[in-house]
This record gives sequence, structure tokens and C-alpha cells, in this order.
Amino acid sequence: MDDLMTVVDWSRWQFALTAMYHWLFVPLTLGLSVIVGIMETIYYRTRSPKWLRTTKFWMTLFGINFAMGVATGIILEFEFGTNWSNYSWFVGDIFGAPLAIEGLLAFFMEATFIAVMFFGWKKVSPGFHLASTWLTALGASISALWILIANAWMQYPVGMEFDPGQMRNVMDNFWDVVLSPVAINKFFHAVFDGWVLGAVFVCGVSSWYLMKQRRREFALDSIRIAGWVGLVGIIFTIWTGDGSAVQVARVQPMKLAAMEGLYDGKVGQDLVGFGILDPSKQRADDSDPFLFEISIPKGLSLLANHDADSFVPGINDLINGIRLTPEGDTVRTDSYAQRIIIGKRAHEALREFDNAMAKGDTAAMAAARENLKKDYRYFGYGYLDSPEEAIPPVGVTFYSFRIMVMAGGYLLLFFIIAVVSMARGGKLWERRWWQWVAMLSIVVVWICSEAGWVTAEVGRQPWIIEGLMPAKAAISAISSSTVQLTFWMFAAVFTALLVAEITIMAHQIRNGSDHDEY
Repeated sequence: MDDLMTVVDWSRWQFALTAMYHWLFVPLTLGLSVIVGIMETIYYRTRSPKWLRTTKFWMTLFGINFAMGVATGIILEFEFGTNWSNYSWFVGDIFGAPLAIEGLLAFFMEATFIAVMFFGWKKVSPGFHLASTWLTALGASISALWILIANAWMQYPVGMEFDPGQMRNVMDNFWDVVLSPVAINKFFHAVFDGWVLGAVFVCGVSSWYLMKQRRREFALDSIRIAGWVGLVGIIFTIWTGDGSAVQVARVQPMKLAAMEGLYDGKVGQDLVGFGILDPSKQRADDSDPFLFEISIPKGLSLLANHDADSFVPGINDLINGIRLTPEGDTVRTDSYAQRIIIGKRAHEALREFDNAMAKGDTAAMAAARENLKKDYRYFGYGYLDSPEEAIPPVGVTFYSFRIMVMAGGYLLLFFIIAVVSMARGGKLWERRWWQWVAMLSIVVVWICSEAGWVTAEVGRQPWIIEGLMPAKAAISAISSSTVQLTFWMFAAVFTALLVAEITIMAHQIRNGSDHDEY
């Protein structure tokens, strides 16, 4: 068992490493593709040489980042087979479909039109080139769509049925998977997050030029476009974030409780704006979970249910069997201890079905199938040894959520100031302290984006599929030493890729374009 948990822990760390490195590149690709598309549209309408040079400059940085994103993304998908083969078998028909569509549709779409973007300036008409640029941006968003549909299914499994004959889940409603409210909300939240990150990147790089007193007109033109893209992006990111909170309250209430460090819920639950958790807090004790907190009265009830007087269950409530229905009603359901018993009963029914199938006993197969169907809703809980295993890491989830929210609030203020200042002549951007603020905001926006993913993924632990399969049941039959070796190999490779991207981008930014002045 110790070796099993070592394999699980190292496999989770390896996947987290790959995913977080990959996410360094993805949102910048999404954001820069839109900004480049807008710039080329202005060039197409004006035929101004300065806009052609501006478009090509940011397009080059987009291309560098795009290549790095592809490299890390391919490795990420292979890990489902190498490290998580039980998971891949258990849900391959469902999880594999969005990934296949992403590869066949979005990736080939991006690969085709990105070639036209970079090498077709003098080979195709300006209109076709502009269309290729926007189709590349669309392809990047479509790629994100299918990846996020797959991820959302792990958070909220729908549109499937378990087939005991195959010992796996099979898709029975494609559109339930694609049009899941969790998937749609997650997609728009991630795409608009990309707009914000790309816009901050453009503003920060442009501020460097202003600080060095180079390419002033280019920098201000870039800031003017990026400011509006970023402002629209952050407004819609906050809006979809509110939608995500509602969805989490409905389908992943334990994640919401961990995000808030909430052990015992109440009607009109406060929202912790800032707090420090007590690391010695245990689920069953009566001590205050916070050493210090500043709360917004009834804020969590309003955030989660859009009703300031609604009930929000905490960790203890959920473990004891008190939860909200998708309609927002408070009900008593099976406790986690009962779910574990029912889940183990489902496992036994599956074993009985397998034995009956080996003997060709159709009557026993039918009886076992019926028992399995009745108890399958808690199948994943049968892998747990105690209710406490179903509690995600509260500290990591709590703090990462607050980092995301505080950074998001800062970015909203940043873009409001950026747009207003440009509307008044842009004099603020000539001030050195504000240029430093813009450049340092690049770090803030990446921390914000990564913190959002940490909240989403750590908050659903121990589940790799919510309620159906914990991570410890999803791994491959490999040794922990193998996973440790590949972890450090990937860490070295990904770090080298990141250093390479930063070095190449820094070189490109220092050199600028062929003309110092526009």
C-alpha cells in the first residue's frame, strides 16, 4: 500500500508539473491570437505600414509561444496512457472523444492556417491572410473548447453509462457531455482569462519600450488595443467566475467548502475575504478554522446561490449527508460513511457479474447487473477507506482561490486605469512608476491564471472523476522509481523550454522590428 500511494503521489505531481508548465503557454496563445487578429484587421482597413510592422512583431511572439505550448501539450496527453492507464480504460470512450476531435479538427486547423500566417504574406491575398489569422485564433479557442469539455466531464460526469460487460463507462449522450453547463462555463472562463493574460503581456512589453524611449508610437498603439481587450476579458472572466462558483456549489460542494475553509455551514453564510487558516484544525473538533479572518456578511450564500439567506453546507455537513440539490434546495442524503458501504456493495456486484459472465450464467449476470445499477452512483466511494479521504487539501485550495480572486481584482483596476488613461492622452504611460507597474503585472496575471487551475484541480481531489474514481484507482501498474525518474526528466525539459522561450522572446523584444521609429 505504501508503494501504491508513492506511485499515486508521484504520478499526481508529474501530471501537475506538466499541466502547470503547459498552462504557462496556453492563455498567452489565446490572448495574443485575438490581439494580433485585431491589429491585422486595422492594417487591412488602413494599409498603413506601421500596423503591418506592429502585427508582424506581435505575431512573431505569438508563434514562439505557440510552439512551446504544442510541445508541452503533446506530452500532457501521452501521460493519460503512461501514468493513468486504469483511468483511460475506465472512461476511454468518453474522455477520448473530445481529445480526438481536438486533434482532428482544432489542431489541424491551427497547423494549416498558422503556416499561412507566417509564410503567406506575399503568397496569398491580404483578405485571405487576414482570414487565416482569425481562423488560427478560432482554432486555438476550439482546441481549448474540446480540452475543457474533457476536463469538465471529469469534474461533472454526465452523458454516460457503465457497461459491466466491458468493465468501463461508455458514452450514451454526446450532447450531454458537450453542452454540460460546467464545460461551457469553464471554456469561456479560460478563454477570457487568456485575453487578460495576453493583454497584460502586450501592455508590459510595450511599457518596456516606453521606459527605454524606443518605438513610442508602436507601444502606445499596442497598449490602446491591449487595454480594451484586457478590460473586456477581465469583466467577462469575473462574470464567468461567478457562474463557476454557482456550478461548483451545485455539483462539487466539497470543493466549495474547501475553497472557503468551511467546516460547518449555515444560512446566510459569510464569505472570507481574507483569512489565515489554523493548520492544527481537525474536522471533528470544535475549534475555529481561522487564526484570523475578514469576512463579508452573507457573501458566500450570495456568491454560491445568488440568495443571501440560503444555506451553504460545510465539510462536516456534506460528510454527514446534508447538501444542496441542483435546484438549490437543502436536502438530507446519504452520509459519506453510507456511500462507502454502498460503493463497496457496487464493487461486489461487479465481481459477481464478472464471475457469472465467466460461467455463462445469464440469470446471475442479470441479477448482478441490477444490483450494480442500483448502487453505481457511489461506485467511486467504494475505493475509500474513510470519509476523511474525500476531503480535498483545504489549505492549498483556500489560499490558491484567494490569490486568484485578489489578483483578478487588481487586474480589473489595472485595465480600468489603463483604458481611462489612454482615453485622456496616455500621459500616465510616460511615468516610470506606472511602466514598472505594467511590467510587474505580467507576473501577477500568470500567478492569477495558475492559481485558478490549482483551485479547480486540487479542489476536486481525491477524485480524478468526481464521485466515480479516486486518483489511487486510476494509475498504471508502474513502479514509483519510474515515475520519479520521468518527473525529474520532465522538470528539466520543461524548464529548458521555458528558459528557451523567455530567451528567444527577450531577444526578439530587444531587437524589435526592422525600424526603430514608426
